[in-house]
Amino acid sequence: MQKIVPHLWYDKEAKEAASFYISLFDQSKLLNVTVIENTPSGDSEIVSFELAGQQFTAISAGPYFKFNPSISLMVACYSVEEVNSKWKALSEGGTELMPLGEYPFSKWYGWVQDRYGLSWQLMLTDSGQAGQKITPNLLFSNESCGKAEEAVKYYSEIFEDSEIGIISRYGEGEAESSKAKVNYAAFKLCGIDFSAMDNAFDVDFSFNEAFSLIVNCKDQKEIDYYWERLSAVPEAEQCGWIKDRFGVSWQIVPENMNEVFLSGSRDEIQRVTEAFLKMKKFDLSALEKARLGS
Repeated sequence: MQKIVPHLWYDKEAKEAASFYISLFDQSKLLNVTVIENTPSGDSEIVSFELAGQQFTAISAGPYFKFNPSISLMVACYSVEEVNSKWKALSEGGTELMPLGEYPFSKWYGWVQDRYGLSWQLMLTDSGQAGQKITPNLLFSNESCGKAEEAVKYYSEIFEDSEIGIISRYGEGEAESSKAKVNYAAFKLCGIDFSAMDNAFDVDFSFNEAFSLIVNCKDQKEIDYYWERLSAVPEAEQCGWIKDRFGVSWQIVPENMNEVFLSGSRDEIQRVTEAFLKMKKFDLSALEKARLGS
């Protein structure tokens, strides 16, 4: 099971968006769709899917959070034609953030916000250099600008099978923001590639709950471990959700959560839902009692 899973929040378009993304990548498929009834957002549709063999989850749960470029998906493309075809599809109805063209760091690159608001960075890459097709990229902006390196080191200390690769810094005069330090950092958490950078420009957006990271935990001990080390905003603690000290949202959940919602009876699912909606940190013993109706 993938330890860390990107989670995307939509108003009503989770399944539609997932189907669109699946159409763009090889080794991609819809895994399952389930509906959790009677949540604070009403009936919420949860969609699990794979893109290029990597797992993602999306939810349709109301217009409460909107994507911004603070977390984007960086795609390693192995030909100009691949960059161009993905750019054409993703930019239709979307917004260009950095125009498609040649840059010092890539011979063919573009940054686009798709029709649903999710941001993508498409980059021509030597096929021998990239093992992971899609890499989540954290853009430290606003109050977190200048903290990319600190965050990379912080996360790498928390998660197993982690390592820090290249950390490249802005040269003198390269960044308009005086706080920006790192223009690119590559790192792994639980064997999964991530990247990070400080925003070179002063902007008014920050990390939010639209793009969060699920941590699948094997037992209560793991839930307690990640909760203690990552949660830094008490008022953000709800239903397994937390925010870290940089503003990034995480979901600390049991790895068998999907099994309950996929294989449980409607009554079991309803009881578990009612139980976890009252929780901040998940209590596995209490959830199991709720599932059994005891």
